[in-house]
Amino acid sequence: MDNKPQAPHLIRGISTEQLACEHLQASGLQLLHQNYRLKMGEIDLIMRDGNIIVFVEVRYRKTARYGGALLSIDPRKQARIIRTAQHYLQYRAPNAQARFDVVAVEGDNQINWIKNAFEAG
Repeated sequence: MDNKPQAPHLIRGISTEQLACEHLQASGLQLLHQNYRLKMGEIDLIMRDGNIIVFVEVRYRKTARYGGALLSIDPRKQARIIRTAQHYLQYRAPNAQARFDVVAVEGDNQINWIKNAFEAG
């Protein structure tokens, strides 16, 4: 077992994802997968909202000084998330509708949930 201490930013990332997951579950979404990874990309949370599969990118920023959490998801990052989501849908839920949400956590755990933050095109 590896007992090396984790870097503070990694610990913060894990706790931010957990906070986002709990917030979404309290809003009625069901967790399907956490940290779904492929060579082409990673999706922080995959959830179900009724009949819709929701791919969630979780972002944390201490301040909005450099544009905040939402603006940190550039088109390249969106494209990686979309490719990974398409792979997931193809093999796990081929007939499902999909949505791309962002949960932006800023400062002292202020949560901003943006539904349909971007589209697959």
